[in-house]
Amino acid sequence: MRSQQIGFFSAFLLMGGNRRCTRRSIDKAAARSRDVYKQCSDSALNSARRQFAVATVDSGATVSQTKEQYTMTTKRGFGPVLLHWFSLIALLILAGACVPVDYEAPALGMVVVGGGEEIQIRALGALTRAGELGVPSQRGVAMAVADYGPIKGHAVSMGAGLDSLCSAAGGAAAAATAVGDGRVVGVIGTACSVAAAAAAPILSEAGLVMVAPSTTSPSLTSDLRGNAGSNYHAGYHRVASNDLYQAEAVADFIYNELGLRSMAAIHDGDPYSSGLTAAFSKAFEQLGGTVAVAMVNKGDTDMLAVLTEIAAGRPEGLFLPIFPEEAEYILRQSSEVDGLEGLTRIGGGGLLVSDFLELPESEGFYFAGPELDFGSNVNGATGRSGDALNAAYLERYNEHSTSAYLSHAYDATTILLRAIEEVAVVEGDALYIDRARLREAVGGTSGFSGIIGTISCDEFGDCGTGRIQISQHTDSTMTDVEALPVVYRYAP
Repeated sequence: MRSQQIGFFSAFLLMGGNRRCTRRSIDKAAARSRDVYKQCSDSALNSARRQFAVATVDSGATVSQTKEQYTMTTKRGFGPVLLHWFSLIALLILAGACVPVDYEAPALGMVVVGGGEEIQIRALGALTRAGELGVPSQRGVAMAVADYGPIKGHAVSMGAGLDSLCSAAGGAAAAATAVGDGRVVGVIGTACSVAAAAAAPILSEAGLVMVAPSTTSPSLTSDLRGNAGSNYHAGYHRVASNDLYQAEAVADFIYNELGLRSMAAIHDGDPYSSGLTAAFSKAFEQLGGTVAVAMVNKGDTDMLAVLTEIAAGRPEGLFLPIFPEEAEYILRQSSEVDGLEGLTRIGGGGLLVSDFLELPESEGFYFAGPELDFGSNVNGATGRSGDALNAAYLERYNEHSTSAYLSHAYDATTILLRAIEEVAVVEGDALYIDRARLREAVGGTSGFSGIIGTISCDEFGDCGTGRIQISQHTDSTMTDVEALPVVYRYAP
């Protein structure tokens, strides 16, 4: 039997009644939250589920489930399906099957993993544009899946990595691919906030749960004051910290540690870049400083006009919460514009990647990003420490992680796998996963020991620690993101 989302209510409508049935949990997951079933014999129940699945799958039929109706379409016609159903009715009546009492179908659907089949999750990452950020995360997912092992006798597969391209179009396309496979129960990703903003509504509408390792825009979750962000959707979670924390950290560091009062900032218009720029500007101005904001477009290569505009304001420093593709041109062309000599420069987590660190022009840069010196921390689900993860990564891929979010991807994956194990129900050789309960289990994560620290999720899906560090880069031959000297730490 292939893994299918089964409309259990349709199956139960076909069952014959038997008032002598004793009470039993037909679906242990649902019964834990509501006592809605009468007892059915094991043989009748398993036959019902399997016969219904066979009737649906073998005829090429697709079952669409809503609260009001079930509609069926098939490429071969209704004859084979009806024959299966009438056979099923007779089987259930003879077997003494029973009907549920006040049964409510799973709100977001049920995924059934057949005997010998794998549990399917997917990883949505930036594999081409911003690949130095997304590729290590994809690898972290694979390592976590391998370390965690099977769940209740079923192996876990992440399939082929889906490239979200660090763009809205890429995020939407990757999400649509994941949703198109009815076997998928959850998603790790995306790598970039702009892709998440496009992917989240698609995944949410389909009932999937999402745990992101490196998306940080406040719009994806909340303002940390109880108000949902403009791009928030149910089912979205992340272990990366909300950028409101990074904005406060950068503002405090620049104003109180470096003593600067006049800053410029450049963003590229996407939710990560524009959101962090706005939050930084607000935090810095509240301290008494000023910020001049300019914008470039993704893909721009001629930065002279925007650099000339910035130089006219005579700032003391430049904040660049953008990605390497545009930042490289800004750095190299800065020397052509008078008034930018000796400017203090600081980048966000999007620039904290090896490819950018190896640029000679990056020397002297400050980088704000997640706390990284947690080598002795241990993931509570696998027992893998941060140091052991980095060592295993180096051995397996023959290089250090090129981004700061390897451990975040690893922890995000184990959170999803733990939740699957918590809600999955074994019936015979099959596994039943209620998507609504899976969302609840992920969102209910509290006090979990991760490599990045203690992980607890709030009502809007923010599960990060909020801790930020700022490092200084002085040697372009040093490209290990975790080896940069830390000059400032922030904790909420």
